[in-house]
Amino acid sequence: MSQAKVEQHKKEKANRKKEMAKQKAERVAGIACAWVILAALVGWAGYSGYQYYDSHKPAKTFYTNVSAVSDYLSDLNTETEE
Repeated sequence: MSQAKVEQHKKEKANRKKEMAKQKAERVAGIACAWVILAALVGWAGYSGYQYYDSHKPAKTFYTNVSAVSDYLSDLNTETEE
């Protein structure tokens, strides 16, 4: 090996721990970002799906017989006119 290669090898060996720590930190940051993005996508898909379901479900309809109330009110109106 030439002297330049020996010196380069010594530099790499001296900085190996720092380099490995940096690579590990980058890997952990990448995994954390991927999980955050995945959680955001799943949350968005769930919210959108629920909004779609909620907007397309049938509306609740109630039918009541209000003829008794109408008769009562009409009787009140005729009594006040007399």
